[in-house]
Amino acid sequence: MMSKKYLVYMAHVNVNFRRAELESLADLCGLDIDFSTYNEESPFFVVDLPDDTQASKWIKRSVLSKAIYEYWGEGKNLEELHESIKSQPFHEHYKQLYRQDSFKFEFETYRGSAKANRVEQIETFVYLGFQGKIDMKKPDQIYAIVEEYKPVSDNVGSTVPEKMFFGRLVQRSDRHAMEVYDLKKRPYKGTTSFEAELSLASANIAQVKPGSIMYDPFAGTGSFLSAGGHYGALVIGSDIDGRMIRGKGAAHNISSNFKYYGDSIQFLDVLTMDFTHNALRSNLKIDTILCDPPYGIREGIKVLGAKDPEKYIGKEEVEIHGKKSYLHRDYIPAKKPYSLDNLLDDLLQYASEGLAIGGRLAFWMPTANDENVETVIPLHSCLELKYNCVQEFHKWSRRLLVYENKGPDFKGEDNTGIKRAVSNFRDRYFANFNK
Repeated sequence: MMSKKYLVYMAHVNVNFRRAELESLADLCGLDIDFSTYNEESPFFVVDLPDDTQASKWIKRSVLSKAIYEYWGEGKNLEELHESIKSQPFHEHYKQLYRQDSFKFEFETYRGSAKANRVEQIETFVYLGFQGKIDMKKPDQIYAIVEEYKPVSDNVGSTVPEKMFFGRLVQRSDRHAMEVYDLKKRPYKGTTSFEAELSLASANIAQVKPGSIMYDPFAGTGSFLSAGGHYGALVIGSDIDGRMIRGKGAAHNISSNFKYYGDSIQFLDVLTMDFTHNALRSNLKIDTILCDPPYGIREGIKVLGAKDPEKYIGKEEVEIHGKKSYLHRDYIPAKKPYSLDNLLDDLLQYASEGLAIGGRLAFWMPTANDENVETVIPLHSCLELKYNCVQEFHKWSRRLLVYENKGPDFKGEDNTGIKRAVSNFRDRYFANFNK
C-alpha cells in the first residue's frame, strides 16, 4: 500500500506520556507506525501513513498532540524550506489537487516569537499557484508554517527560527477537551480530583473505547469516569467513602457532572463499596479499569473490617429501635488500615479475573524521589506491563502503570505479596520527605 508523509505536532508538556498515548491510539486504530525516529525531546514527529482518513482517525482524540499535517517540506530557513517543498516527489500532485480550493495560511511557533513580516512570508509561496479564494473563516484547506526556535536562555526567547516545516492541516487533536473538562468549570469536584489533561491522556493510553465498559474502583469525584464518558465508554465507579458518592446534593454530584458535559447516557452508576469486598458480579467482563488508588495522603488507606476484631465482636448485632444496627441506612461499618502494597496486589488480581482478554488496567502509583532505591513495579503473571510513565514533582513522583490482560496462559513475571515500599509514603509526604 502506498503511504504519505505526515507531520505530528505535539504539545511539549508531559513528554513522558506522549509516545504512550500515540502508540496506544495507533494500536486502537489498527495502524502500524514506525516510532524509530521518534525523539522525546522534540515536539515534531514525521511519520508514514496510508491516507488522510487514517491520519485523522489517529490524532483526533489525542490530548498530548496539537495537530497532524500533510507533510510538504522542511528547512533551516525560508529559502531551504522552499527548496525542500519543490524537491518533494509529490509537490506537483499536491499543487494540482488543491489548486481550486479556498485556503488560508497559519503560523505555529515553538519556543520563540517571530519578528518577520508574515504577509511577506506568505507571498513567497506564490509558486504554489493556488487559484482558490482566501477564506479566513471556513477555508477548504489550511496551510501551516510551523517554526521551531532555540531560546537564547530560559528567560529569553529567540526571534529567528532554526527549523521550519510546511504542511496542510489534516486534523486538529482533542486538546481543546482540556478546556471543556477544566476542574474550575466542573460542578462537582474535590481536593483529590484529577486534572483534566492527564485524566484524558490516561483514558487514551488505557484505550477506553466507545460502547465499552470502564470501571473506576476508587472513583472519588469521578474525574476518570468523566474522561471515560468523553471517549464513549459506559462507565461505572465505586468508592469506600460514601460522602464522595453522595456529593453535595442533586446539583453537585458525579451524575451532575455528566449532565453538565452532556454525557449522561454514558453514566451507568456509582456504588459505595470497598473495592476489596467487591459486589460486582464475578462474571462481568470489564474492558478497561482506570483509577487513581488512594495513596493515603488525605487519610490512611482503609478497607472494611475491624482493627481489633475481638473488641468488635457483637457490635453489629446491637439492635436500635428493634432493628439490627447494620440494617439502618445511616450505619457506618468499621474500617481498618490497609497497605498500598496489598491494595495494588488486590487490584492486579481483580484485573486478571475481571478484565476481558486484551483489556487494559491503568492506575497511578506514588513514589518518593529521594530514596536511593529502585522502584519496584507491581507485576502479575496474567498481566503484561505496557507502560510506566512518570510525572515528576520536587521530592516525589507518580507513575501511570498500564497493563494488558493476557490471560492465565501468559505466565509473566509475578511479584504478588512482595513488600515494595521501603517506607510509608503518607508519613514521608507529611514530613516533606525529610526522613
